[in-house]
Amino acid sequence: MISAAELSSIETAVGELGKRVAQAADELMGTPHEDVGVELYEVERSLRMARRRLAQATEALR
Repeated sequence: MISAAELSSIETAVGELGKRVAQAADELMGTPHEDVGVELYEVERSLRMARRRLAQATEALR
């Protein structure tokens, strides 16, 4: 069975991934690939939502 500590670790990893995706999106803004940057911002937003849900699940296990 998964533990709160394991879920917390996954939450942290998702948060770090979100930061990397946002950084990539920032770099693409103002370039000919700005459309990809906009898509990456949507991915980052989804990752933020996933992180919140993971945090809720983590708390439920504690």
